[in-house]
Amino acid sequence: MTIPLKSVIELKETKKYYGQGDATAYALQGVNLSIQPGEFVAIMGPSGSGKSTAMNIIGCLDVPTEGDYLFDGVNVGKLSRDQRALLRRHYIGFIFQGFNLLGKTSALENVELPLLYRGIPSAQRKSMAMEALKSVGLENVAHHTPGELSGGQQQRVAIARAIVTNPLVLLADEPTGNLDTAKSIEVMELLRSFNRDKGITIIMVTHENDMAQFASRIIHFRDGHIDISESQNDHL
Repeated sequence: MTIPLKSVIELKETKKYYGQGDATAYALQGVNLSIQPGEFVAIMGPSGSGKSTAMNIIGCLDVPTEGDYLFDGVNVGKLSRDQRALLRRHYIGFIFQGFNLLGKTSALENVELPLLYRGIPSAQRKSMAMEALKSVGLENVAHHTPGELSGGQQQRVAIARAIVTNPLVLLADEPTGNLDTAKSIEVMELLRSFNRDKGITIIMVTHENDMAQFASRIIHFRDGHIDISESQNDHL
């Protein structure tokens, strides 16, 4: 008998709304979603569909107004702000469309930052950061600042920073939005390799259909709901 895997991400009748009475604005309207360890999921949908709100909740940057959000079995809505910050720091990596690198800091030092927040000693930090840069093929530009790197290289530095702590879940928000097609494919191949080879669960928001095809599952949001008719499972 096969024992089902415990979901690493689980939204249960999750609602998020703002305001009261007639002024209430609903961002999520009872979303149910389970993501298994090692999945690569793409989230799509028009502006205002609820996908960004869902990602903020999944990333422990916000909590549901109603319903539950479980991260690896832990009910995030019952955690304090500080506890949610610790969960993000130790278990979640983030990749952004705008790279979010420190401009006057070397690639190596940018990758070291999450380790610095964990209080890891300097020599160990540098060793771990260099290994992360090697994993994205950038050990030769470790001492370059972001201004000396191409857009694709900057995003790879951002990926190295996100995976240096070996996170349980990697959240990518439009990771190819500022890149041309060739660099976008390069970044997506890299993400897919980390998903395949390291087993990192990846959840990616994208507007680009061709980039979504790198995922093993596509989830479409519309009007605060998951659009079952458009969502795809194991389409590769």
